[in-house]
Amino acid sequence: MHTDLVAALDIGGTKIAGALVDAHGRIEARAQRATPARQDGETVMRAVEGVLGDLVGSPLWGRAGSVGIGSAGPVDASAGTVSPVNVPGWRDFPLVERVRAATGGLPVELIGDGVAITAAEHWQGAARGHDNALCMVVSTGVGGGLVLGGRLHPGPTGNAGHIGHISVDLDGDPCPCGARGCVERIASGPNIARRALERGWRPGPDGDTSAAAVAAAARTGDPVAVASFERAAQALAAGIAATATLVEIDIAVIGGGVGKAGDILLTPLRKALADYATLSFVQRLTVVPAQMGTDAGLVGAAAAALARTADATTAGV
Repeated sequence: MHTDLVAALDIGGTKIAGALVDAHGRIEARAQRATPARQDGETVMRAVEGVLGDLVGSPLWGRAGSVGIGSAGPVDASAGTVSPVNVPGWRDFPLVERVRAATGGLPVELIGDGVAITAAEHWQGAARGHDNALCMVVSTGVGGGLVLGGRLHPGPTGNAGHIGHISVDLDGDPCPCGARGCVERIASGPNIARRALERGWRPGPDGDTSAAAVAAAARTGDPVAVASFERAAQALAAGIAATATLVEIDIAVIGGGVGKAGDILLTPLRKALADYATLSFVQRLTVVPAQMGTDAGLVGAAAAALARTADATTAGV
């Protein structure tokens, strides 16, 4: 049978999504389970196997020729293992081996979730047509990925572009990763909300203390909410400028739940970027919102698997 589809997995701390994706990035079948993130590793794997089982049960499954996985990280693509910070039951978990076994031996391509989103945005979204780009997901954490010279650049282990753990405050708060003052520790959704609460912001009658609620308050002009987003924007700007200076990107794409705050985040981000991206070769750097939405992880995981298949075919493997 003609294998013109890719099975894709998008594994995060909240949900495990799966899809069958065609060569144009169209999703032909879907499956999803909640991530039992606080359970043991085998329980998490059973949820992954449940998603795969749903896909295998699709009448389209016979057309799947490979599997692409975008996983919360860190990942180690060279070893086929994952150790997501927000899934403590998985430490050096042999995800590639287990997924290969669950899919009857199909080849498996593993990348970090930030790299997967980057692949999607470069293939179909806001970074399309750009040879050098940074794509970011700003949500519960802050991740990212790079396109360099027109190609996805996941790095040897699949984690290149992980901007969330660049330190932008040398004496800042400790980050769960072990460093201090990381972009994620300042700009992620929970930390935006934490900072606002610590400085006196109070939620409305519904008690919502999420970053989305802080964004809503900022839109009404609440000064504490505005300041919390401005601080997050400054941290993001410093990390983006450092990345641009290092590898000469010309566009930064911002996605994720916090990215949905729109101009509440992007306006101060662009303003702060002008203060950090000062060298001549980074001054034309643009910042734009992501376009791919909630399917970015799936489409990007499929893109990575398709690219690996194409490379193998070219090499005669």
